[in-house]
Parts: sequence; structure tokens; C-alpha cells
Amino acid sequence: MEVSPAEGRRIAVRAQLLDGSATDVLSTVHQLGFLQIDPISTVAPPQYLVLWSRLGKYDRAELDRLLWEEKKLFEWNAFIWPIEDLPLLQARMRAPWGSQKSRQWAKQFMKEQAGLRKYVLRELEQRGPLLSRELEHHAARANERYVWWGTRAHLMWMLELLHTRGRVAVAGRRSGQRLWDLAERWYPETDKVPLAEARRLLDEKRFRALGVRREKGRLIAHPEAVDGRVGTRVTFLSPFDRLVHDRDRAEALWDFFYRLEMYVPKAKREYGYYVLPILRGDRIIGRIEPAFDRKSGVLRVHGVFAEPGAPASAGAGIARTTRNLAKWLGAKEVSYSRRVPSIWGDSLRN
Repeated sequence: MEVSPAEGRRIAVRAQLLDGSATDVLSTVHQLGFLQIDPISTVAPPQYLVLWSRLGKYDRAELDRLLWEEKKLFEWNAFIWPIEDLPLLQARMRAPWGSQKSRQWAKQFMKEQAGLRKYVLRELEQRGPLLSRELEHHAARANERYVWWGTRAHLMWMLELLHTRGRVAVAGRRSGQRLWDLAERWYPETDKVPLAEARRLLDEKRFRALGVRREKGRLIAHPEAVDGRVGTRVTFLSPFDRLVHDRDRAEALWDFFYRLEMYVPKAKREYGYYVLPILRGDRIIGRIEPAFDRKSGVLRVHGVFAEPGAPASAGAGIARTTRNLAKWLGAKEVSYSRRVPSIWGDSLRN
């Protein structure tokens, strides 16, 4: 069903649980479909920040418990998924290599490094779970049965490829570093799903989670999408948040041009290093650049920027949301720079 931008905005916000309807970590991940993992922690890593945008203050340890203790979620390919989706993703793990240059390189690497592959799988079988550095020792270079020559990069490539192909799994994290183990020991037994069916079901799940997508320049709502009032809840969005991840869709829905400027030379940045969109209800009304100084315990707001037409009354909500973010991070105070729009200045500095 084709919808207008106004309808599409409400549908997208509701589908992504940014209307205040999120209740807990597990059901939120189920609705979103997945969380993207990234080590960037200017504020907090995106897998945690995306949940905060929906839940507000929550216990970050809950996500870890669901992953490593209760196993209701699992990590694969730099994303966190509901365990119910494992059969669909295992179909992707088993998929043919394909003709892409990178895929053919990976296939050849696995063939040429057969000794390394056997060594990694044997060590994990006997000693796993292990950190990657615990797989590195002199015996690994000239083992009695499995001889391989290479660098740490070769070992990391092998682990990544074995992970992508479903032979090894991430079985935990130690100080942020992945613990590797045999997939057969970590994943539960599942039924096999044909690749075409798995792709169809995953695409359907993504569409439902987004609520609306662009097709040939039109905005098309998912058949089960629900339109309705959203309210004026204020939150900040991770650059990896699915509401704005598709930059073309964000422009179509909000007339909002957004890019992550951390890779842009400082002199050429328009806004800042790590700037978060500000969502109020179903409108993106501005951008904020917070950075958590963990040594001093201060959440420093390097800049706040209003979009055209942003309401002056939103200042109090932005200030409250910033304080809530600071409290969740464990910051002792919030410090604003001078880069604050005049329409919100009084609210943010008081």
C-alpha cells in the first residue's frame, strides 16, 4: 500500500518502537529483527544505544545475559539476532560461495590454508572457547599434523570465514574481545531451511520491522503496518539506528540529509565527529553531538543543531533526554558547549 510521507513517518516510528511502546530488551530485539554491533563508544556502542533510544534507562547487562547465559539471542556476522532466526541464517551460512571477487578470494583462501583451518577447528574442539590470541603460539606455525605459514591477519581471516560459514561461533566476550568455539557446541540443533525460503522470510521480517520502504520512488507500507498517533517523545538515535540507516529513505520521509562525519576531515565536517539525530514524536528536529568523557564522568555536548521548522518548545524535552542519557551512562554531570541554537539555548543551559 502506498502511503504519504506523513503516514510513512508515523508508521516507521511505530514499527521501530520509537513511540514509547518498547517494554523490554528481548521483545525489542525480536521486533527490530537484529542489532548491529560496532566498537564505537563515543557515547555507547550502537547495540546498546539503539535499545536505550527505545527503552530509556535499562540494564545493559540484560543484553549480555540474553546472549551468553540464556542464549535467547546470538551473535553472527557483526549483528545480534533472535535465536529463532538461526535456521534462516544457517541457510545463508551454507549458501554457495558465489561469483563475486571477494567471495572467490575467500573460497581460494580456505583451500590454500587448509592446514590453518584444521588447526583452528582442532584447537577449538580441544580447548575452546578461546580468544583469537590464545590460538597464536609457535606450535601453530609448524604443528606436527597441520602445517601453516602466515600472519595474525591470516588467523583472523580464517576465524571470520569459519564464522561466516557457520563452522565456529561467538560463544562470549571477554573485555569486548570475542570468544570462539565450535558452532556445533554453541548453536542448538535446527531444521534445515532452503536458501530461497530463508531469504524470503528474512526480507519479510526486515520489511515488517521497518514498517515502510521505498520502491521505485514510492513509499510502500507493510501490509501489517499500523498508523496512528505517535506523541512528542524525544530521543536520540544512533547513526546505526534502522530508522535512519537507509539515508535515501530518511530523506524521503523527513527531508533529512544525514551522514556520519567521523571519517570526514575535521575541517570539512558540517556538524561534528559523532552526531545523533534528535527524534521528537514522528519528526527529526535536530542533531546533537554528545561524547561521554569516562575519566571525568562528564557527558560533554559539543553541539546541538536545530532543523528548519523545529519547535522552540522542544528544548525542555532535549534537555531532559540528555540528562536521562547521562544517568544511564553513569555520568556525574552534563556540560554544554556554546554551539547551541538560540531557540533552545535557555532550556539546555538551565
